[in-house]
This record gives sequence, C-alpha cells and structure tokens, in this order.
Amino acid sequence: MKKIVVAGGGGFIGGFLVADLKQKGYLIRSVDYKPLKEWHQVLEGVENLVLDLRDRGACEKAVQGCEEVYNLAADMGGMGFIETHKAECMLSVLINTHLLMAAKEAKISRFFYSSSACVYAAQKQFRPDLTALTEEDAYPAMPEDGYGWEKLFSERMCRHFTEDFGLITRVARYHNVYGPLGTFEGGREKAPAAICRKIVQAKLSGKHEIEIWGDGEQSRSFQYIDDCVMGTQKIMNSDSVTMPINLGSSELVTINQLVDIVERIAGIKVKRAYKLDAPKGVRGRNSDNTLIQKLLGWEPTTPLKNGLEKTYSWVYDQMKNR
Repeated sequence: MKKIVVAGGGGFIGGFLVADLKQKGYLIRSVDYKPLKEWHQVLEGVENLVLDLRDRGACEKAVQGCEEVYNLAADMGGMGFIETHKAECMLSVLINTHLLMAAKEAKISRFFYSSSACVYAAQKQFRPDLTALTEEDAYPAMPEDGYGWEKLFSERMCRHFTEDFGLITRVARYHNVYGPLGTFEGGREKAPAAICRKIVQAKLSGKHEIEIWGDGEQSRSFQYIDDCVMGTQKIMNSDSVTMPINLGSSELVTINQLVDIVERIAGIKVKRAYKLDAPKGVRGRNSDNTLIQKLLGWEPTTPLKNGLEKTYSWVYDQMKNR
C-alpha cells in the first residue's frame, strides 16, 4: 500500500487529513513538533512521530520509506498571532525547504504544500466589498508581512523544485479553515472559533456581551474542514493543477454577519464592544473559485451556517464540561 507522510499531522487540518487518508486504507506517518498530548488528534494504526521539521535531518527521517508528502507544517495562527510573531512565522520557510530537499533525495513521487490566501497583494484587499481574489492577484507581490511572505517564497520553492528536479509539486492557497477540534482559545484561533467561544462564554455566564476586533465590517470567507480535506486530496492527485490554486469557500460574510449567524445558533443576542486598535488584517478577502471549478469541477459545498452549527456545538461542549 502507498505510504504517505503528513507533516503537521498533529495540527487541526493535518489531524483530519490523517484520519481521512487512514480511512481510505493508506499507510500514514504523521509528524509534528508538538508533544503527542498536544496533538489535535492521535490516531491508532498511524505511525506518529515527534520531530522538529525545521531541521533537515528530521525531514530526512520523516520522508524515509514514503511515496508522497503533504506539508501542512507551519508556525501560524489567527491574525492576533501572525501580526505579532512575524519572525517566527518566517522561520517556517526552513520546514518546506528542508522537506523539499529530503523529498528530492528520497525520490518522493508527489509533494503537496499548504499555502495561504495571505500571499495575496494587500492593495487588492482594502475594501470589504472586494472582488474575489483570483490566483493571478498574488503578483505584483505585497503579501501579509511575515507569514504571507514565507508562504509566497515557499510556493516559488515548490515551482523551482519541479522545474529543476522533476519533483511533482501541488500548492493550495487555503482560505480560513474552521470546524470542530480546532483551536478556539489561547491566541492562535481563527475568527469562527473565536466568535463561537465568545458567544458560548456569554451564554454560560449570562453576561451577553462580547468584544469584536475592529469595526466588524471586515469581510472574509470561511471553509469547513471536511471540504478542505477533500479539496486538498483532489489537488494533490490532479494532473491538471500545476500552479498554486485557491482552496476556499466563496461565501463572503463580514465579521458582524458571522456574529449574527452564531447568535442564531446559540439562541441569544449579544451586545458588541468593538476594539478598534486590535489586529484585524486586510479589510476584505474572498476566494475566486473559477479555476478549481474549471480544472477539477469542484469547490467547497458546506454552507457556513451548517459548518458553524457543528463548530459551535463542539466548542460549547468543551467549555461546558470544564
């Protein structure tokens, strides 16, 4: 059977990807630098390794005996993290560089890299009612400082390893992935999980007031985890996707609208206190899915309301059971 290594397998997306690949019958090696007790999912029947993939030797060990690599490993989080940890985010370039070098030496057949919508040029994202971002909008380059530059550089590394060494690489630009089992507190959480946590706290405490970063009119699209895992594998296994491609929902909402949805799920109304000096990222960002529809005949299908219902229910259970 094909043996696959998932770098970042202890993370949120990585854990779901490992579970799905295992269910399909593949042999899986899951690698992460965090102790096993901090992994989002630890699955039986999977080879789980704790390695720091910033080190080339660790990367060589990670890919040994495998045929494919999914690289989801990175030091990242929500906007509150990446705006205040730029150098740490940039150091993730070591992971992809050393994994590509190890994959080339080990004659890996296919290599997937999880990039980000943070690679897109800032001047294309200054309005909440923006035109959805197409793949060409990454250039001329002016990505998110720190994290975005690292992602864009690593995309180019993949391209040139294909051109120079024949290593088949696939790159997906993830747009805001959310769902159960994700980080919902501590500073690395994304907006859907953060809003769910705040409204759960408001409901459990009886104090129906939450803080929102910015004025709430910044817009985003949010992709449910199941769609992300399916799209990732479709891109990896495709022979037609040879360039970085969007992987995200095209259902655009403002943060205020996101709060509206979670309020309806929770059955409460909250007073909103806006923290205008908090990190909030670009003004607007949405995924144009024209290319993935053309090449794969597919795009994410989970409505935001449905995915948030599952996410809110899981966050509620975690907080109530404490």
